[in-house]
Amino acid sequence: MQLSDISKSLIKYCLFLFNLLFLISGLGLLIAGIVVLNDVEDFNHFLDGRITAPPILLIITGCLIFLIAFLGCYGALKESPSLLMTFAVLLGIIFIIEIAVGIAAITFKNDLRDILNNQLQKSMSRQSKEDMMAWDTIQRKMMCCGIDGPRNWFDINNGNASAIPPSCCRPQYIDRDTMNCLNAAPLYMDRMYQDGCVAKVHDRVASNAKILIGVGIGIAFIQIMGIALACWLASAIKKET
Repeated sequence: MQLSDISKSLIKYCLFLFNLLFLISGLGLLIAGIVVLNDVEDFNHFLDGRITAPPILLIITGCLIFLIAFLGCYGALKESPSLLMTFAVLLGIIFIIEIAVGIAAITFKNDLRDILNNQLQKSMSRQSKEDMMAWDTIQRKMMCCGIDGPRNWFDINNGNASAIPPSCCRPQYIDRDTMNCLNAAPLYMDRMYQDGCVAKVHDRVASNAKILIGVGIGIAFIQIMGIALACWLASAIKKET
């Protein structure tokens, strides 16, 4: 049964309005990806790029959504079945990508603590220049020290408290001339950050993973409506031509 002109116009403009909303959602994905990427980039050294892959994929998806939304708007206004079906197929591909990102983020979130603990232990054992730069970054940014606390640095350096990185030191106890911790050996427990970095980084990354999961999956299911509207309008136009 053919749709009336009024019904077809209603679907067409509903699809057009949906694409405007879809355009805004693409901007949301783009912003969420950039915010998360900027926040977790400092931890990338310890996670071999796995931590930056989901937000980068979300940024790419957000950019693709912009292009696809314009195609959907144009196809709806021109009443072109081929453009509408192309829009629906591309929307389906984006939907699958977003679900994959959400699943990857959930899996990564579940394994995060073990991965972090292993990588930080390896890095602490190596103590290369790159490792120590990365440690200094997260210890200052997260106000933490070692894996579980400053005792880790003390133990791995055979009881040498002076080997504890100055980045573990609370700001008020840093010697501004040498940038070392003042009298770290006798008083390091009071002058160092007491929280371990595994717990701090885990909480930060897990919080960002929730953002990716919520934004990615939430917008993905909204797209089902767009696919249905595009297919419905394309079918109605074909029947009348």
